[in-house]
Amino acid sequence: MNKIYFQGTFGAYSHLAAKSIDPKAEIIPCKTFDECFSKASKDSSSKIIIPESNRITGNIGIEYLIFKYRLNIYSEYFQKIEHNLLAIPGAKISEIKNVYSHSQALSQCSNFIKSNNFIEHVRADTAGSAEMVSKNNDKRDAAIASTLSAETYGLEVIKRNIENEKGNLTRFLIMGKNILQPEYGNKKYITSFLFKLKSKPAALYQSLGGFAINGVNLTKLQSYPEKNSFDSYFFLCDLDGHIDDQKVQKSLEELGLHCEDFHVLGVFEADKIREK
Repeated sequence: MNKIYFQGTFGAYSHLAAKSIDPKAEIIPCKTFDECFSKASKDSSSKIIIPESNRITGNIGIEYLIFKYRLNIYSEYFQKIEHNLLAIPGAKISEIKNVYSHSQALSQCSNFIKSNNFIEHVRADTAGSAEMVSKNNDKRDAAIASTLSAETYGLEVIKRNIENEKGNLTRFLIMGKNILQPEYGNKKYITSFLFKLKSKPAALYQSLGGFAINGVNLTKLQSYPEKNSFDSYFFLCDLDGHIDDQKVQKSLEELGLHCEDFHVLGVFEADKIREK
């Protein structure tokens, strides 16, 4: 049986995403993102599913672990985020005083929270908040989490879809130790890579010229400071295309002339949701 590690507790959106991509897999929770990466780096038969960014609130903040472990990206998956107000069975919305959840979930549901004068309490994750509310067994407490959390911890969905903006998505990366790469064909691909530039003036400007000349589209370019330094930066990039495409190869060869470090993280099919 395949193993998929995720950060959080059962009922988390990461758990929901893992069930969606492989319902038959053994899905295993980890306390931290670092623990997920560490386990996958030691076990080539396992995968991890990690939230990378959210359409509304932006990057999740796991880039340093991508640089540290350099696991290979197998695919991407976009999970629709639908927040719900959960409480113990029999509780009424008028009785609820305290709402618990991850900081991003609270932010994404701020309008609903303010309209009901709830007191916000930041917790490590959404599902953990649901678990705590279930254990407290207090009608004054509620959690913002998924319907899977409600099922997992025996809570009632008091109000569905309480997020400020509908159509919210979180992009997940499925990663592992092995190198898996689809053959170049008539599909849309993403090549993901990281690099560190040589220390010289205008290095970033010069390094990106090859992409413009060869007509290759960069869809992500994110900087992250090297450990214990604000003078040296790694860059995390996604581009539209397959690494076996001649235009992509020429662009990466040009980039490589300006780099101290360069590493391909993965080549994978673009999720179909990108076409919408």
